[in-house]
Amino acid sequence: MQEADVDVKVTTISAGKFRRYHGRTWAERLLDLETLVKNLHDLIFIVIGFMQSLWLLAKVRPDAVFTKGGFVCVPIGLAARLLRIPLVIHDSDTIPGLTNRILARHATTIATGAPLDNYKYPAAKSHYTGTPIRAAYRPADAKERRGLKQALGYDPDLPLVLVTGGGLGSAFLNTVVTEGAARVTERAQLVHLTGVGKTGEAEKAARSLPHYHVLDFVDRTMPDLIRAADVIVTRAGATALLEVAAAGAAVIIVPNPLLTGGHQTKNAAVYTKADAALVVDEARLKQEPEVLAATIVALLHDAPRRKELSANILGLARLDAARELARLISAAARRRPA
Repeated sequence: MQEADVDVKVTTISAGKFRRYHGRTWAERLLDLETLVKNLHDLIFIVIGFMQSLWLLAKVRPDAVFTKGGFVCVPIGLAARLLRIPLVIHDSDTIPGLTNRILARHATTIATGAPLDNYKYPAAKSHYTGTPIRAAYRPADAKERRGLKQALGYDPDLPLVLVTGGGLGSAFLNTVVTEGAARVTERAQLVHLTGVGKTGEAEKAARSLPHYHVLDFVDRTMPDLIRAADVIVTRAGATALLEVAAAGAAVIIVPNPLLTGGHQTKNAAVYTKADAALVVDEARLKQEPEVLAATIVALLHDAPRRKELSANILGLARLDAARELARLISAAARRRPA
């Protein structure tokens, strides 16, 4: 498996997704026949996945099962419970997802990506570990930042603004950033990660703006880009926020308000409470898209504020998350009944 120090065997199972959309009433959900049919259809795959999981766990006989919260974890988590195998679950977001709400009552140990006061899990078996991220995410001083810019092919003497909407990109954020690119590039170079297949309008704008660099996706160089950036604009995915926190970045968060449970809005609230990032509401940007560029430029001009945000966000990083999570899994495995 890529970047693993040991060989990792991958086995697939069937799983089903329960589709919900934030902001809809139960009546609206019931009247959405297309979504209702898909949900009922996926129940079949959950049952199939559960039977596959029982067979797999009986064959492998693991000492513990670790799940991360995606919908594929429901069948394997329930099978672990039935077979009395210790179950460790982890929640990156500040709002428990449906999968973890189902599995929490059966879990031996619960690990969280955010402080425990954001959750309603049983305190006796809950542990704030943070979320494991690559060790490459770490702070860079001014000299290192300059060297990273140069190594990545950017101007080492210009501030660098990085915008990312996550691996899949954000059509809304792409539009707002493209509209404000001219203003931002008067002061800095702008690296815009649009998401695969979503470079269209941004690429057109970049043709007349020499300091506007448009990429669809990066992988191995992402830690270097984050460490090189003077200001980062990002959505509020839990792992993305922890990566920029570990790098001590000056961050502007634009949470997606439509995702299930409003979890990105609540993720962002943790950083607002700690004065660790600036948050710009999507609803405001729909009315005043120029606000994002203005916020970026203002932060570029305010070095003391960037330094303050950097120090505060570093306080939310848990650089030992992987080690602590491994410790919890090992401890759960040792408690497996004979």
